[in-house]
Amino acid sequence: MPARAHRSDAVANRERIVAAARTALSDSDTAVEDLKLHLVAKAAGVGQGTLYRHFPTREHLLAEVYRHEMGELVDAAAALLVEHPPLEALTRWLDRLVEYARVKRGVMAAIEASAWQDLYADHHGRLDEALTAMLDRGTAAGEVRDDIDAADVILLLGALSRVPEAEWDTRARRLVVVILDGLRRH
Repeated sequence: MPARAHRSDAVANRERIVAAARTALSDSDTAVEDLKLHLVAKAAGVGQGTLYRHFPTREHLLAEVYRHEMGELVDAAAALLVEHPPLEALTRWLDRLVEYARVKRGVMAAIEASAWQDLYADHHGRLDEALTAMLDRGTAAGEVRDDIDAADVILLLGALSRVPEAEWDTRARRLVVVILDGLRRH
């Protein structure tokens, strides 16, 4: 029984560390390169040794933040489709994506290219499936054009990576509105 308690403590510690890092990264004043691991450990209520046991480098921690954010984004699609009409669900999902992209921008810049490829491969299929489900539902409801697929939308969303950080709050949302207008069946 004590071994199980340690495992659950370790899982809880890991979750608190990731949550503290996500909180720190979502603070608009904290750039990824300024993320202080000792402050993350303190905010998570763990020692630095515990943090480094779970995440030996900053890149490992950032990769886990990315993995967590991407998983939440993908999982949100099905729930949104249950709760809202298709186009509204897609709108809400894209709003979440914009918030996610804000975190991703700094996180992905700080993760080595090889790690990024592994992370992207892990989630790319699920992201395509989630977006395809939303588009298919919107098409079936007559809200979304039938000549658009997930690859089209992902290519359009790539424009978010070019938005200057100083203009993010206004320009990123405006781009999403333009994308949604282009997706609507007229």
